[in-house]
Amino acid sequence: MSDMITAELVDLDLSADTKEAAARALAERMAALGRVTDLDGFLADVAAREAQMPTGLDGGIGIPHCRSEHVTEPTLAFGRSAAGIDFGAADGPADLIFLIAAPAGADDAHLTILSSLARQLMNAEFTDALRSVGDAGAAAALIRGEKAGSSGSSGSESPEDSVAAPGAASAGAATDTTATTAAAEEERPFRVVAVTSCPTGIAHTYMAAESLENAGREAGIEITVETQGSAGFTRLDPAVIAAADGVIFAHDVPVREKDRFAGKPTVDTGVKAAINRPAELITEVRGKAERGEVTAAVSGGTPVERGGESGEGYGTKLRTWLMSGVSYMVPFVAAGGLLIALGFAIGGYEINEAPSVMDHFVWTQADSWGALLFQIGGVAFGFLVPVLAGYIAYGMADRPGLVPGFVGGAISLTVNAGFLGGLAAGLIAGGVVIAIQKVRIPAALRGIMPVVVIPLISAAVVGFLMFVVIGKPIAEAQKGMTDWLNGLTGTNAVLLGALLGLMMCFDLGGPVNKVAYTFATAGIAVASPSDSAMKIMAAVMAAGMVPPLAMALATTVRGKLFNRTERENGKAAWVLGASFISEGAIPFAAADPLRVIPASMVGGAVTGALSMTFGATLRAPHGGIFVVPLIGNPFLYLVAIAAGVCVTAALVIVLKGLRKPAPVATGAGEGAPVPPSETKQPVAA
Repeated sequence: MSDMITAELVDLDLSADTKEAAARALAERMAALGRVTDLDGFLADVAAREAQMPTGLDGGIGIPHCRSEHVTEPTLAFGRSAAGIDFGAADGPADLIFLIAAPAGADDAHLTILSSLARQLMNAEFTDALRSVGDAGAAAALIRGEKAGSSGSSGSESPEDSVAAPGAASAGAATDTTATTAAAEEERPFRVVAVTSCPTGIAHTYMAAESLENAGREAGIEITVETQGSAGFTRLDPAVIAAADGVIFAHDVPVREKDRFAGKPTVDTGVKAAINRPAELITEVRGKAERGEVTAAVSGGTPVERGGESGEGYGTKLRTWLMSGVSYMVPFVAAGGLLIALGFAIGGYEINEAPSVMDHFVWTQADSWGALLFQIGGVAFGFLVPVLAGYIAYGMADRPGLVPGFVGGAISLTVNAGFLGGLAAGLIAGGVVIAIQKVRIPAALRGIMPVVVIPLISAAVVGFLMFVVIGKPIAEAQKGMTDWLNGLTGTNAVLLGALLGLMMCFDLGGPVNKVAYTFATAGIAVASPSDSAMKIMAAVMAAGMVPPLAMALATTVRGKLFNRTERENGKAAWVLGASFISEGAIPFAAADPLRVIPASMVGGAVTGALSMTFGATLRAPHGGIFVVPLIGNPFLYLVAIAAGVCVTAALVIVLKGLRKPAPVATGAGEGAPVPPSETKQPVAA
């Protein structure tokens, strides 16, 4: 630890007013000591990590961190801000900022030390001492553990032993658990096992573990935590898991070997929830155990394992649930839509009237092959609404939500309620299952709840509501929306194209992007889509191709405005953009959101509006330039894409060219060393 932070890496008068400026100020100190080889490249990696999840913690702590190829050795820089800097914590700005830089291939020993520091940050005595320390050297020594502090270390302890003391507490907790088990007589404490993990596995993973262990001791329960961090993880003893009364998963990446914990009352949440409110999670898992709620066997990480985690706002939960359904639906859209489009391409637009290939199929006739592809695609499209509804319910209630969700989605098709009905059915199914799971039941019936009682009751309730209560009104609303779309012409159609283009480029594959995409695919998910629906699909796909293609063009035309990592990403963005993968622009947006995202939205709006103006149509929901032969007015369609790409690339180049090199005062504390490379442009606004 002695070489990871020195006085030169401490700024007790951090003058930055944004998290980007704070990261730059501390990173400059690392660069001045040769710990960071490419300042802008490293800051881009920090920004990308920050985009995954804010690194602010309750208690006035900001802990930006990343693993980066631009870091030569594990390094820690510390800054103290009098005004406070917003790192996204719920309780306000952070005054203690730790920038952790780990090399891409950091060894386990250094990562263990960094994880021990993260645990220290959960100790109020340690953070109070950092707020009162008077000079940089003393602050560095305190962080290194060379002075007695939060862990009560003695002067005879080595620096690494002192910092690692909180880590040893976990092992001590496990030892205490064993001793307690052996001594238990008629009663024993409530037992919990937990798993914590975060994207980089450096800080939040271990802070969550320490927070849960502290809360467990205060609540008088036994808690043993498995930290799945960058340095690997040591599996909990199967006997400890078997003896546990409940499980807490606090994670932002899939829990490894999650099936070990099946059959236990489980709380599944994000890692920051364990840091900020561990006592609530312990109370929640005790409540589930009292009600007899258990988790069925699982098979690893899925996109919806954390759908609707506790503690989030309802809007965030709703978005997560809906994205769960959309994420599972999109492959059906792509496969079914492309098969239908190929069927039209081979057999002509009358192929939808062909008889079933079961009754008539001639191996040597192109029309028969066209009909085969069209009919397979139609079957795939038939799953769209049930899959959407089923996995919305899955996101809300896990596997018990699948049966009522799929049933409700199928009924939505039966009553012609379409996608709107599927959305409603999924939300209702999830809500019904959650309500059933809250009912206290006798222990003798708990074994049949997941396979008999919950599917039976929830499917019946959802079916009743969809057939008798809400199905018909939703079907009328669906018909009204379809009729409105079919009637769009002239200026209205152009404005709709611009709006959809803005949405496609707003969050590059996120919820807003998926809303626009689902809206477009809903229109063509029929055997004979209307002309308006095909125009909307064309506009949406064209706009979605713009951001990555524009970033690729910008890095080619003005490469000096981008760091080496971004220039490499630009090469891949050509292919991603051409394939209609908007996410290809995410690395650029994460590093410089205030320039890249608005420029992308302008270009997307231009492309969407032009596509509508030119009357381009598209029957395929995916494929990018590879389905150009299936596009109506293909030349003008490509012109619309080229126009949006040029507009976005030009705006990005202009905006990046206007920014000034960051002055010494921006982020660097007074007297902080400034590396020669500080003539480079800042990564983010």
